[in-house]
Amino acid sequence: MSQLIAVIGGDARYLELIRQLQTLPDTTIFLVGFDKLEQGFTGLKQVDFNELEQDKLDAVILPITGTDNVGFVDTVFSDQEIQLTEQWFESLNKHAIVFTGITNDYLTNVTSEQNITLVPLFNRDDVAIYNSIPTAEGTIMMAIEHTDYTIHSSRVIVVGFGRVGNTVANKFSALGAKVSVCARSIMDLARITEMGLTAIPLDELHKHTSSCDLVINTIPAQVVTKESIQHLPSHALIIDLASKPGGTDFEYAEQRGIKAILARSLPGIVAPKTAGKILADVIKQILPEGEETK
Repeated sequence: MSQLIAVIGGDARYLELIRQLQTLPDTTIFLVGFDKLEQGFTGLKQVDFNELEQDKLDAVILPITGTDNVGFVDTVFSDQEIQLTEQWFESLNKHAIVFTGITNDYLTNVTSEQNITLVPLFNRDDVAIYNSIPTAEGTIMMAIEHTDYTIHSSRVIVVGFGRVGNTVANKFSALGAKVSVCARSIMDLARITEMGLTAIPLDELHKHTSSCDLVINTIPAQVVTKESIQHLPSHALIIDLASKPGGTDFEYAEQRGIKAILARSLPGIVAPKTAGKILADVIKQILPEGEETK
């Protein structure tokens, strides 16, 4: 039995995601919000939003950003306004799965009220770990671009030892940087030491920044504070990988003349093809057809 999937909006990552989904057997894909795209997709149906028959859809794939607080979808490849209202979700096939990168109160509430399955892909460990690879490569690229010294032998502090922090610390260490990692938990501090890196308790970050060339933050809370920034040498660079608004006191960094960059969505910028394949692989596993072929 054929399944119907609607891809509504999306950025460069979604071009590869769509190509990957085309390999699914007995699947019809409707593209909404791609009318300004120069390249076409053979065998796919580009339709206007109001032409979708949402009661027949098996899956809806929203952009990484999901919707705003009233249901509007960001469309990179279209000028048309698309709003997923409560009424639209009410008419959606109750067996449909809605995929998004991140969710918000509106999207979470409206799908919950209609008893529709919502999958925020960026909340999943597998997606986050796979995405940490292009994120780390993008961070390396930015470090090279914004400094006049080599990563090799530079003194790097990675703040946070989650899925992204772990990979970033590993990749910078592999390039010969002298890497320290800040973490809260005793277990993480032990693992950092076991990896041959220098472990720093998070509340002691400010004691170590005076001998640091590059600070990379991965924690989405203000942890790179004024106290830590004031000890940084003038040539130091801060790259903040946390979700907006980041975890750095950007205002104070500017006052001190320290360059601080909020680097968001690096996988989509430096490796959109890889990032799109990561999302497609996970979506294919979750879809009913994918479950059968695992």
